[in-house]
Order: sequence, then C-alpha cells, then structure tokens
Amino acid sequence: MLKKTTSTKFSTRKEIPLHPPLAKGDEGGFADWAIHKQCKFQICLASLLPAKISCKRALFAWAVSLFLLIAPSISAGQQTSLQREPHDSFATARRTMIDRDLRGRGIKDPRVLAAMEAVPRHLFVPENLRRFAYEDRPLLIGEDQTISQPYVVAYMSELLELRGHEKVLEIGTGSGYQAAVLARLAAEVYSIEIVPSLSERARRVIDQLGFKNVYLKVGDGFFGWEEKAPFDAILLTAAAPKVPERLWRQLREGGRIIMPRGEPRRPQRLVRVRKVAGKEVIEELKEVLFVPMTGEIQKAR
Repeated sequence: MLKKTTSTKFSTRKEIPLHPPLAKGDEGGFADWAIHKQCKFQICLASLLPAKISCKRALFAWAVSLFLLIAPSISAGQQTSLQREPHDSFATARRTMIDRDLRGRGIKDPRVLAAMEAVPRHLFVPENLRRFAYEDRPLLIGEDQTISQPYVVAYMSELLELRGHEKVLEIGTGSGYQAAVLARLAAEVYSIEIVPSLSERARRVIDQLGFKNVYLKVGDGFFGWEEKAPFDAILLTAAAPKVPERLWRQLREGGRIIMPRGEPRRPQRLVRVRKVAGKEVIEELKEVLFVPMTGEIQKAR
C-alpha cells in the first residue's frame, strides 16, 4: 500500500508583483501603491504609443495589459487545483494516520512511512466507506474480504526489510492496497488473487495510479507464481496453518515469508519465516486475525 507545490511566473521578463504584502492597518498604503503602479504602467505604455493618443485609449491598453498578466496565473492555479483534487481532499487525514497510527505505534522505517503517505488508501475502498479510509481499522471490500488496517499493512511491509531491488510475491491481492505500498518499496511486485472481481477492481486502481512494476493474476495463491520465481520475499495476506510447500520452494535462499499462521476464526500469530540453509527459521510476532486462505489449501485441512 507516500508533496509538491507549484509556483507560476507571469512572464520571462522582470516580474512586477500584483500587490505588496500588507501589514495590518496598512490598507491606505495599498491604495497609494496601486496608484503608483498604475502610473508606472501608463508611463511604460506611453513610451510605446503615439504621442497624441488619448488618455481613454491609454487606460484601456493598461487594463488589457493587466488582464494578460493576471490570466495565466488564474489558469495555472485552476489547473493545479484540478490535478491535486482527487488526492488532496484526504491529505490531512492521511498525514494524521501516519503520525497517530503508524509512527505513534512504532513504525520507524522512513521508506515504509513515505510509501504509506504516498498511496491513497481511500481509492482502494468502496465509495460509501471512504470517509473511514484513514481510520486504523479493516474495511469490507466485498466478496467477504477486507482491506487490512493501515498499521498492519505498514507493520508487515516493515518486516519484509525491503531496500528497493527485491522481487516480491504477494498472496491475496484483495483491494490492491498492500501491493501498491509494496510497489514503492521493491523493484517488482507479483500479486495473486483467487477472486476475479477483486483482482479486476485492484487492477483498475493500480493502473489509475500509474504503477508499472505491479503484476497481477487471477489464480490460487497456494501454487504461487513458479515461472517468476525465485522471490526475495513472500507476503501472505490470508491465514494458513503452515507455509505452503510450493511457496517455500519459490523463496530464494536467505529470503523471508511474512504470514498470519493459524486456523480460521481462531487467534493467529503473525510470523516471519527465514530460509537459512534450506530450513525454516521462525520468528513469532503479534497476534492477529486474518481471513483464511482459500482454494487448494482447504483440501489439506
């Protein structure tokens, strides 16, 4: 599951400010300044116009010149506003989430914090729930699935210890939010979703945001993505009683798997499993509650 400010110049020549900064109670000074600037414009225009031109025409020319100076600024400002509008309306809520729910609860990796601030979570949830997008809780996204709470997304991303060159496999695309965050942390992200409608919806949002390093497919995550293996890291966003054997084979030596381990509708434990000399080195972490992994793995239960 990561601002710029735009300044607009009136022209390439030396700029004349439209008005000076005003101190409190200095409105009279502003009026004097305006008269002074009007005279300067008139003097400037007078040097370009015939000597016998009427005062009325000179004033008209001054008004046109002033409009030409102001119009580009207004146009550029409106364009900038339109470009920012889809994201900026939630920017304050997103920054509050970062400070209160992530940094405030121990997330320290600056790359993870930057990715979480850059990715607009509200675009990954149904429109009728967007007002809750930056609260630290899971939200329903349809098909009996949820988008994980922001803290869990950040925490699992931090546990992967990504530095930017890695190839990551995600099992359970869901809304696509976790994949988008990973896309800002790794070189390539491959994500598998068993529910076609969720995968398609996630693809639309990810394409809308312009990510070029996220690859989605519909399938059973139990089997992984063998033709793209080996992976530096694998992230499961659904619970399983143990690491699926095929996923383990697709993890490179020295890689790590982050997953919620446990049975459905029972307390689960988030674990980090490292591959050391081909063996599992398991680190047990927080207690969590995720939806269960579905598909082939259910036959083995």
